[in-house]
Amino acid sequence: MKKLFISCVFIAVSLSSCSNDNSPMYAPELIVVTSSNTSGKVTYVDLLKSPTMVSSFTISSLDAEGISYDSNSDNIIVASRTNNRLEAYSGVKSAAESNATTLSLSFSGSNLDFTNARETAVSGDKVIVAQDQLASNGLVNKLLVYQKNAMGFTLLNSYTVDFKLWGIHMEGNDLYAVVDLTSDLVVFKDFMSNASGVISATKRVSIEGIVRTHGITYSAKDDLMILTDVGSATSDSDGGLVFIKKFKSVFASTPNMGTIAMENQLRIYGPNSQLGNPVDVGYDYVSNTTYVAERLNGGGKVMSFAKPTISGDTNPLTVRTEAGVTSIFVIRR
Repeated sequence: MKKLFISCVFIAVSLSSCSNDNSPMYAPELIVVTSSNTSGKVTYVDLLKSPTMVSSFTISSLDAEGISYDSNSDNIIVASRTNNRLEAYSGVKSAAESNATTLSLSFSGSNLDFTNARETAVSGDKVIVAQDQLASNGLVNKLLVYQKNAMGFTLLNSYTVDFKLWGIHMEGNDLYAVVDLTSDLVVFKDFMSNASGVISATKRVSIEGIVRTHGITYSAKDDLMILTDVGSATSDSDGGLVFIKKFKSVFASTPNMGTIAMENQLRIYGPNSQLGNPVDVGYDYVSNTTYVAERLNGGGKVMSFAKPTISGDTNPLTVRTEAGVTSIFVIRR
C-alpha cells in the first residue's frame, strides 16, 4: 500500500522539527487510518496517544478504497467506489477529540474519471488512483494522476496498462504495482514523466510462492518490500505476508520476467496468523511493525505483526474487528 513518511529528525521523548528553529514543532504521531467497503466508515487512531482510542466516522461513501491521511492538512482521502471520485475529509483530529461520529466532505475530484478504484498512492501533492477493469469502464485498467490543492483534485494524466491492477506504491519517481490474479510485481520507472496514453511496465517479476498479490508497501529506511498474498478469494485462512529484505538489490538482480526466490523472502502464513484475504498493508519503520487490513477472516480485521526474523505461522501482535475493511495507511512523524 502505499505509505507516506515525513522525513524529519525523530526524537523519541521530545518533539520533532523538519528544518530550523523557525519550523513548526510537532508532537510525535503514529497514525493508522482504514476504510471499509460495507460500513460507510473510516477509522483513525494515533497509536502514540494514551489511552489509545479508535475513532470511527461515517463518510459520504458506503464503499471506499485507497485511504490516505495527511497530518499537515488533517485530511483523510479516499477513492470512493460509491461516487467514483477522490474525496477529502478534513478536521479529523478535532472530530476525534470531540468524539464526533461523522466527517463532512471538504472537497472532491470530478465524477467518473474512474470506476472500480482499487488503491491509491501518494507522492507529495500528487495522488495516483488504480482503476481495475470492469464492464462499467470498458474492461480498461488505468492509472490516474491527480494534483491536490485546497479546492479539490485536478486530473493531470491518465495511463492505460495491459494488466489488472490492485495495490500500488510510489517510491521516489518510480511506481510499483502488483499484477492482480498473479504472483507478479512490476515497476514503472520515472512514472510521471510519461505522457497520457498507453504505457508499459519497465520491469516485471514473479514472487515465488505467492498465489495472488494484492497489498504492497515499501520502507526505504529498511529497504524492505512487503506484499500480501490473498490466496483464494473465497478462503479466509490461506493468505499471508511476504517480506523481501534488501529489496533494491534483490529486484535489480532479478531479470525482467524472472522470479524472486523463496530464499530472498520471509513469510508469515498459517492459521495462527488469521490471514485469509489480507488486502492491504502499511508499515512503521521505527517500531518495525506491519499493519494489515484483513478483509475476509471474521468479516474484517485490522491486525499488526512484528517484523519476522524467520518464516512461520506467527500470531498477530494486535487484532481488532472492523467490518469490510479494505485499505490501511500508516504515517509516522
